[in-house]
Amino acid sequence: MKLYFAPGACSLSPHIVAQEAGIPLTLVKVDTRAKRTEDGRDFWTINPKGYVPTLELDDGEILTEGPAIVQYLADRKPEAKLVPPADGSLARYRVQEMLGFINSELHKTYSPLFNPATPQEVRDERHAYLKKRYALLEERLAKHPYLFGEQFTAADAYLFVVTNWARPTKVDLSAFPHLLAFQARVAERPQVRAAMTAEGLLKS
Repeated sequence: MKLYFAPGACSLSPHIVAQEAGIPLTLVKVDTRAKRTEDGRDFWTINPKGYVPTLELDDGEILTEGPAIVQYLADRKPEAKLVPPADGSLARYRVQEMLGFINSELHKTYSPLFNPATPQEVRDERHAYLKKRYALLEERLAKHPYLFGEQFTAADAYLFVVTNWARPTKVDLSAFPHLLAFQARVAERPQVRAAMTAEGLLKS
């Protein structure tokens, strides 16, 4: 399988899940501004949506959208317990619920903060909105090392990646010590470090 990625973007989340599950991926770096792969291909022809992550399966099928990709990868290696089994259990839907929350309430809220043309009043509003959403997660992480207890899941990978964007966008998370401890805890996981090193985010 091929994972089309941009270093440190949300595509790092499925990259981490694959590493944690022991699934080998061929990495293809994408210039998300120019919409070109590092080997010169027009990325629009690979994913008409024009963004990462994009997963190309061995049969040529293309899968997009981070929450779908991480569940697909996790289901390939159920023994890694990165998502609960697809058996209709509430635990499965709880992870999907959290992936949806991170996607809509955190990920999309950060997006305008990367645009230098975004007015300051919009930035201030987005910062305040993020802090309200993080307050819910802070309460949860005060009780457990990960979002669902002792077990690291695909949702933890996604939260870690998105929350790493706080530094470049100047979102102050100092009021959330349990969230910051979570970020530090995840950052030390060997497979997380391996994914970040492969993307050039850490020195090998």
